[in-house]
Parts: sequence; structure tokens; C-alpha cells
Amino acid sequence: MPLTRGLSMKLLVLTALFITLAEMLIFLPSLANFRLSWLEERLSTAAAVGIVLVDSDPDSLSREVQDDVLRALGAMALAVRDEGSSRLLVAVDMPHDIDLHVDLGSASPLGEVHEALYALVFGGERVLRVFAPLSGGEREFELVMAETDLRKAMLAYARNVALLSLILSLVTASLVFYAIHRVMIRPMRAMTRSMLAFAEAPDDPARIIRAGTRSDEIGVAERELAAMQGELQRMLVERRRLADLGLAVSKINHDMRNILAAAQLMSDRLARVDDPGVRSMAPRLMRTLDRAISYSEGVLAYGRTQEPPPARLRLRLHDLVEEVLALSGPEVAARIELVNAVDPQFEIDADPEQLFRVLSNLSRNGIEAMSGDASPALVRRLTLSAERTGGVARILVEDTGPGLPQKARENLFSAFRGSARTGGTGLGLAIAHELVRAHGGTLELVESRGGRTVFSITIPDRPLDLDAARRGPAAAARGQPRDAGA
Repeated sequence: MPLTRGLSMKLLVLTALFITLAEMLIFLPSLANFRLSWLEERLSTAAAVGIVLVDSDPDSLSREVQDDVLRALGAMALAVRDEGSSRLLVAVDMPHDIDLHVDLGSASPLGEVHEALYALVFGGERVLRVFAPLSGGEREFELVMAETDLRKAMLAYARNVALLSLILSLVTASLVFYAIHRVMIRPMRAMTRSMLAFAEAPDDPARIIRAGTRSDEIGVAERELAAMQGELQRMLVERRRLADLGLAVSKINHDMRNILAAAQLMSDRLARVDDPGVRSMAPRLMRTLDRAISYSEGVLAYGRTQEPPPARLRLRLHDLVEEVLALSGPEVAARIELVNAVDPQFEIDADPEQLFRVLSNLSRNGIEAMSGDASPALVRRLTLSAERTGGVARILVEDTGPGLPQKARENLFSAFRGSARTGGTGLGLAIAHELVRAHGGTLELVESRGGRTVFSITIPDRPLDLDAARRGPAAAARGQPRDAGA
């Protein structure tokens, strides 16, 4: 980054600017005070000379001496006011008009600031009458003088103050810049470089920032950045492995399907063999093959970059649930009570294929959870029911299994981490969750304890097409399915 665009240069310029502005605010009253002090000094000197002249005979001073006195004071005339009468003590080139009367005894701060600025910028040609009472007495001395010497003195004072302010601003700005650069700018630059380097190669552990031991906000930011980079790197490594896994499975999928299809044909033939032992082994072999096919298809389905958007239709949910339960087969129906509690007239607005996959995954998980214990006294029941609230349909999938373990609850919809059984992939819930979200709905675990596990699927109807509604009831009906209750 160019030096002129960096925070350091901006900080240096702003610090110098602010200090200069502060000193300008101080400079204005100090300039007014310098003007008053200069005039008071001249008037005090004139008063000392005036006292001598008052107590002596003015005619005793020659013209040359009077000129020398006024020249030393930088004045044109000197007068004194005593007991209500004014007397001119000495004068030379007495002006006709007085441009400004300056009463040093009753000066106001704001007025003096204004006069000082005017004298500095526009002054130099005016004639001033400066007067003030003598300290401790009733005499008041008056001094008539040109403003030229005063303006010269003010210009010299302003120049000195400006140089001093500039030096002070640069020194202070440099010290502030150095301190803030050491404390803030340099660590922030280090974090910026670390983020840029990490973005170039996020899988390189050496690109993670090394957090310091500071206890302030910069230290907290460094530690949080290091933790975030580490977590992101772990996630990227995990995603890369998943991608590699998906690529490998997709390559062997065709051959795997052929092998499993051949194995299924052989298992069908074994089921027709007269040997009771062989026939008893055939169902187990078929279940194993079905499970292998299901795992392979699940990994492939999850490995796709994106599910297609749902093609939503108006469905009778009862019939779809019947298809899902029939997929379990007669052997499962003999061991587990499969209950379709959905009203035959209940309708839902969803993609039939995707909703079938969601219900199949949840039902299969429930059946597998209830298949662990072979005790005949246990109640094994899978129940699918539905209800509607306005334009939102809710499907409940309930089983009487042992419930989900704590680890499975923590990673419920995470692929390869949310499985409730050993050897499972956890893809079923992850895929179901993704499909329900594509419908604008939610999939959540309502309850899970020994003897009762309930999942809830909430799917809202499509929003009303206002344009179709304006065209007429028939068009609105085509654009939005009618509401139906259980």
C-alpha cells in the first residue's frame, strides 16, 4: 500500500492539523493580549515622561528634546487629563483626525481579539489615541501615535508564534504517531498481512497468525483471528476430504450398482432354494445389500453440488405416506407397527419426490432405531401424522425407539457426524434437512427420550400470486392451491 494512503500518514497529517487548529484558537487571544501589553508598555513609558513634564516647565524643553522624546515613544503627541482638564504636554505633527480611541482601562476580550485581527491584517495606516488612568492616581495620560510600529511588532510576534506552533505540531504529531504506530498500526498491519496471506493459501498452517500475549483489544483481535483461521482451515480440510470422497464414490458408483444388482439376483434365487438354512439367510443378505445400496446412493446424493429446486404440486399426503411405509417391506411390518395417521383428505403443497425422500429417511431412521432390541415385550411403533395451521402444513414422524444419544443431538443435521448408530453416515437427516429448507420449511427434533422420538416437518404453502388474483379467481386458483385442512 502506498505510504500516502496508509493509516500512518493519515494519522500524522490529522494529528498535526488538529494541533495546529488548537494552537490557532490559543493564538487569537494571545495576539490580542500582545497588542494590549505593547500599548500599555508605551503608555507607561509616556506616563513616566509625562509626570516629569507636568512637574516641570514644558517650555524648558527645546524642540529637539521634545522630538527626541516623542520619537523614543513612537508617538505624535502626549497629553494629560487631571481634575477634569486636559493639557497637551508635547506634540509633533499633530494629526487632524483620530481613527481609533483605545481605552486600556475598559478593554473587552472579544473586542480586543477583533481589533487585534484587524490591525494585523488591515492595519498600519491608522492613528490611535491610547489612554488609561495612572495606577494609584487620578491623572489620565493620553498618547497619540501611528499604528505602523504596533503592526510591525504584531507581525513579528505572529511569525514567531507560527514557527513555534509548526515546530510544536510536528514534534507532537511525530510523538503521537510513533506511539500509536507502535501500539496499534503495526499490529493491525500484521493482521492485515496475515489475512491476505491466509486468503492466498488457506490450507497452509504456516499462514495462520501467531497471536501475542497482549490483553487489550488488539490482543483479543489477534487471538480471535488465529482461532477463526484455524477453524476455517479445519473446515476446508474436511470439505476437501468430503469432495475427494464424493469424487471417488461417483467414479465407482456404476460398477458398484452392477455388482449389487447381480448380488440381489443371486439372493432372489437363494430365497427359492428348498434348503431351510439357505432360505433363512437370504432375507439377511437382501437387507445387507439394500443397506449398501442405500449408503452408496446417500453419499452420491449428498455429494451433488445442489439439489434441484422443488417442483411443488398439490398432494394427498396419506397416499404418499402409504408408499413410504410400503417401502419397508413385509418383514419390517411383521416386527414393527407402521401407523399412517394422516387424514385421507389432508393435502400438502410440496415436491412429491423430495418429500418422499424426506419421509423415507426419517422413517428408516426410526425403524433402525427400534430394531436394536429383539425383546418381544417392547412396543415398536412408527407413526406418521399431519396437521395444518392456516397455510402451513406440519408432519410428525414419531417412533418408540430408545431416543437419540447426546452426540447425535449436537450434530443432528451434520453429514458424517449426526448418525445415531455405529457405522452410520448421518446423511439421511442432512439430506432431509436440506430438502425441507428448499421448500421454505423447517425440520426439527421435537422430543427424544426413551420410548418416544418425534421429528417435525413444517412446510408452508406457496405464497399467493397477487397478479393472478387480480386477473380473476380462476387464475388465482391456478397460481395458488386452495387451503385444505385435515
